[in-house]
Amino acid sequence: MDDGGIQEEPPSARFLTPTRSGGTRWVDGSEVDSSESAALSLGDERSGETVSAEGSAAATGPASRVSSGTFRRRLGKRPRRVDSLDVEAMNVRGAHGHSSKELTMLSTIAMAFQTLGVVYGDMGTSPLYVFSDVFSKVPIKSEVEILGALSLVMYTIALIPFAKYVFIVLKANDNGEGGTFALYSLICRYAKVSLLPNQQRVDEDISSFRLKLPTPELERAMFVKDCLEKKPLFKNILLFLVLMGTSMVIGDGILTPSMSVMSAVSGLQGQVPGFNTDAVVMVSIIVLLLLFSVQRFGTGKVGFMFAPILGLWFINLSSIGIYNIVKYDISVVRAFNPAYIYLFFQTNGMKAWSALGGCVLCITGAEAMFADLGHFSVKSIQVAFTAVVFPCLLIAYMGQAAFLMKNPLAVERIFYDSVPGVLFWPVFVIATLAAMIASQAMISATFSCIKQAMALGCFPRIKIIHTSKKIMGQIYIPVMNWFLMVMCIIIVATFRSTNDIANAYGIAEVGVMMVSTVLVTLVMLLIWQTNLFLVLCFPILFGAVEFAYLTAVLSKIREGGWLPLAFSSLFLCIMYTWNYGSVLKYQSEMRGKISLDFILDLGATLGTVRVPGIGLVYNELVQGIPSIFGQLLVTLPAMHSTIVFVCIKYIPVPYVPLEERFLFRRVGQKDYHMFRCVARYGYKDVRKEDHGFFEQLLVESLEKFLRREAQEIALETSTMEAERDDISVVSEVPQSPASEGDLRTPLLSDQRSGDDNRMGTRDDSAPVLPSSSMSAEEDPALEYELEALREAMASGFTYLLAHGDVRARKESFFTKKFIINYFYAFLRRNCRAGTATLKVPHSNIMRVGMTYMV
Repeated sequence: MDDGGIQEEPPSARFLTPTRSGGTRWVDGSEVDSSESAALSLGDERSGETVSAEGSAAATGPASRVSSGTFRRRLGKRPRRVDSLDVEAMNVRGAHGHSSKELTMLSTIAMAFQTLGVVYGDMGTSPLYVFSDVFSKVPIKSEVEILGALSLVMYTIALIPFAKYVFIVLKANDNGEGGTFALYSLICRYAKVSLLPNQQRVDEDISSFRLKLPTPELERAMFVKDCLEKKPLFKNILLFLVLMGTSMVIGDGILTPSMSVMSAVSGLQGQVPGFNTDAVVMVSIIVLLLLFSVQRFGTGKVGFMFAPILGLWFINLSSIGIYNIVKYDISVVRAFNPAYIYLFFQTNGMKAWSALGGCVLCITGAEAMFADLGHFSVKSIQVAFTAVVFPCLLIAYMGQAAFLMKNPLAVERIFYDSVPGVLFWPVFVIATLAAMIASQAMISATFSCIKQAMALGCFPRIKIIHTSKKIMGQIYIPVMNWFLMVMCIIIVATFRSTNDIANAYGIAEVGVMMVSTVLVTLVMLLIWQTNLFLVLCFPILFGAVEFAYLTAVLSKIREGGWLPLAFSSLFLCIMYTWNYGSVLKYQSEMRGKISLDFILDLGATLGTVRVPGIGLVYNELVQGIPSIFGQLLVTLPAMHSTIVFVCIKYIPVPYVPLEERFLFRRVGQKDYHMFRCVARYGYKDVRKEDHGFFEQLLVESLEKFLRREAQEIALETSTMEAERDDISVVSEVPQSPASEGDLRTPLLSDQRSGDDNRMGTRDDSAPVLPSSSMSAEEDPALEYELEALREAMASGFTYLLAHGDVRARKESFFTKKFIINYFYAFLRRNCRAGTATLKVPHSNIMRVGMTYMV
């Protein structure tokens, strides 16, 4: 079988076509039931394991020639699979992926309005503190400082968020999903760079996985692909960049609430008599406590308020800006001339370079435009920024600059001093609400990053609560919420000034931007196949600007810039250690697999007593029999009559469609009653399952699998008998209507209407099986196996788990021993158990001690 690169073909059935060598090869098609394709043999899987559907028919040689008609009949169009164990996805219709239909103009405008409350809160509140921080480094001596700083802010916004993110980075989305992990998963699909060796050829048949690989003629893309795949150093560097970017987003999530809330509350200083710094700190802490306390209720109930409030905020910014420009100095429009940037640096020297650290605050939150893409469309984010956010921010900063032209001493409270007196309290209320919404966006982004890191095996399992049954992205992580709250309160109480927090703020943001620049450049080389000159222009132009800002913010490490670096380093160590230990553990499990020959030698009783019941053996292997099963055979006095090896596997795609989630196959002979189930999830899929419903769906899926397997055998037998008189050639395709219908015979005709209505995957155009195939009632072997399955289900389910202890080998280096035996072991002891996701009763769980030497 040809397991090479994915061939992009129009939707069609998957057929066997002749090759020059006389064998056959697979031609990909989107209508094939991927779970039972011959690709499921997994290459190095033991041949003794029989695969339902195509597994038994994928043999080469004379036998395949004789059964060529069988191939053609069995590889016709099939209805979508209906077996799935995902409960939450069944409650959220159309939750997986984005609709392929084009949004109307009205829908795009409505969605663009909604982005104001989710995406642009952080960037929208930056006028509260940008100029006050910039001019704390560069004192105002003439109009050159004001116009230079204004020009610097204007062109920074135009270059980074507008040019880079709106027109380039947003296009590098992963099936509508954005963020650092989305870029990484996109690269993982085009090049095998994942350190966890659990990739399967059949995963490439998932509809959301489908892609157009670089053509062999494009040597540059293939060279990059080979370098990434063949050199472990590049894989580790890429993973390090992704984890570093993610950890910096988390670090940013710690500082954003502190900075935004304190900037808004500080407006009361000077307005309310006796409202000093201590009062600002206390009120800020109270607001932060309120903000983090309501997280457990979710944002769904108050989400509709976000966009109107931010919309009103942007209207206030532009209105006050126009008022100040007209009243004080309309000549600030001269700042559109970039020559003032040169004069600014020429006049102030190193102070101007230090002021870049304050200027970068005007683009904080720009990464949210890409990270929050999954909730919106590219066009809606582009429309909102181009039509509302960009012009309103420019007018706001120009208005503040005009005010400073006449009032240069009002730098410390520039935003509130520039507000007309009669509008102070309404603007203060709106500013405080906008600051809380901006904080909410970063808190939610932190939760999302943690969830994606957990899905890709880069973060320990912790409790995740889904606060909405309709919106999958709304989650709440209690541990992270309280950690963020404590850190924010400590920051506010320690720094006590927005200028001091601003010294720490910005480092994480610039770091994330540089990581996205590197990853998007890699996407251009590997996937987009962009012209080499344009590829080089992207990192040179944007990378140079971001590097200049990075050097400026790094100069403030002693003044507080160490704080986000410390937080980012902590989470980077946690994520990298967890990924490193998980990879070593998986490799140890691969080495310790039990030979199928050994299991077959034990016989159908497995060398013990088989009692009624279903044993779910949870493991991480996608192929082979895990070592825990041998430990179970030795430890337990009896074994369940039906054994299912369950593997929860995450694919580098945002969502796995419901009908493509599960792969079933048989392990050993029929009388062994052993099966493997690989449950595939995307990194943004929701796993929120009740164990009772989980078990019911498992049995239903297994029944459908057994029926399909029996129909396959019956269809193959009847077809081979008919072909004894008339053997067809593989390349011949009958043209008659009757033969055409026969070729498109589905493999599953006994779908119940209830299943079809529930899953919405019924294919009314699919014909039924020919009368020659044997029904379930006429097949005593199938009826016996189904009855045995029902009897096992009636006896109950038992979850068989390994209580694993991972230890470094004695000959390992000291560093490895320290990381694995202490740090990784500590994370494993304190992470959430896998069965907690299913809420399985303790009486249904059996654990066996295992030690993995890595």
